[in-house]
Amino acid sequence: MELPTPADLRQRRNDLGLTQSELADQADVSQPLIARIEGGDVDPRLSTLRRIVNALEEAESDVIRAADLMHEDVVSIAPEKTVSEAAQRMEEEAYSQLAVIQDGIPVGSISESDLVHLDSESRDEPIEEHMSESFPTVSKDATLDEISNLLDHYKAVMITQGGKTVGIITEADLAARLS
Repeated sequence: MELPTPADLRQRRNDLGLTQSELADQADVSQPLIARIEGGDVDPRLSTLRRIVNALEEAESDVIRAADLMHEDVVSIAPEKTVSEAAQRMEEEAYSQLAVIQDGIPVGSISESDLVHLDSESRDEPIEEHMSESFPTVSKDATLDEISNLLDHYKAVMITQGGKTVGIITEADLAARLS
């Protein structure tokens, strides 16, 4: 078993958004002891370190992650498909936008607002000539806060693993989870 360093403990606590006092309460130790351990001023007993690590692990299990929110069935379209095929797919699926994915990799997005401005001659052109930037990508471990921040600026967030798309989260998914 590899023991965490003072810097590891501080980093985990900060990543979870816990104060030293909150961690101390959860681990049933004093806040000054947490401060001294994180500062490297004192080496805690193994039993104390175990209580602190257990408190951090319990706090981590309460964090909502992308894997908890994502839809694995990503409705998408390939970049070489035509604009009219994208419009038809959006209508069939009742979506206002689609991820554009090539070989499992997100390469762009296309939305109704992208299509509204096109003339009838563009109907048979490939999507890649009219698509917008790809939705941002995050890992399955991304937190609810990270996803919320991205959804403030984008219509969706793509979840990738090893560069390949494994899921998607939209504003509607987030609203449904929080309601």
